[in-house]
Amino acid sequence: MSGELVDMEELAEHVSDTSSYRLPEFIGSFDLPTISNFTLTKSMVVELAVAFLMIALFVPLASKIKSGKPVRGRLWNLLEVFLLYLRNEVIIPSIGKKDADRFTPFLWTLFFFILFCNLFGLLPWFGASPTGSLATTAVLALSVFVVLVFSGMKKFGVVGFWTGQVPKMELPFILAIFLKPMLFVIEIAGLFIKHVVLAIRLLANMFAGHLVIAVIMGFISAVATENVLLWSGVTIASVLLCVALYMLELFVAFLQAYIFMFLASIFIGLAQHQH
Repeated sequence: MSGELVDMEELAEHVSDTSSYRLPEFIGSFDLPTISNFTLTKSMVVELAVAFLMIALFVPLASKIKSGKPVRGRLWNLLEVFLLYLRNEVIIPSIGKKDADRFTPFLWTLFFFILFCNLFGLLPWFGASPTGSLATTAVLALSVFVVLVFSGMKKFGVVGFWTGQVPKMELPFILAIFLKPMLFVIEIAGLFIKHVVLAIRLLANMFAGHLVIAVIMGFISAVATENVLLWSGVTIASVLLCVALYMLELFVAFLQAYIFMFLASIFIGLAQHQH
């Protein structure tokens, strides 16, 4: 029984953020360091790795493009395809050609940061994806909110931006006194709720997939003490199902990064083109 509990604890660590890595027994386990009462976690390590990976990929690509020469190589062409598709098919239609280029670097960074975090979460022993943590998704949604608000206030002015949240309607004076404040409160509440939902939907989608895989793998431990025939059947079925779910999670990793950036583009576009 104790062996089963240990196995379940190891599976649970796959969907939780901890400060220790539990690797195969022949390698050993280790704890992440604590610096001035600040403890590193696996999500922080992954996020740092993603940041360095993005620098390693996109700084050289930017240098190649800046030189004016055609970019050659499968990796660089693949990255260019992603960048151009996101700019031309998502960002420009959502924000408008006039304002799109101002927000394109920010939205590109969002997409690839989320994508790489999602993909790292699928690698063995890296732990849960950082995007399966509310702390990460909340900061990502907050960054979209900050960019949206400050860019809107810069374009329309502080008063103009906030009052512009209310749709312009020709109303009798008496009706406007009561109706417009109500609409203002509803629109501001909606603005905050949209970004809360933006954080939660990414969290839920990434956390749920990892949790389902962990539970299915837990079936193997649950029947470990049963007869060999039952254990073999459950093990084969669980492994095959997890492989299929991993393929689905690979698709979801790209899909959720795209949806987050797509919604962020729409929200920013709405702030740049008021009612």
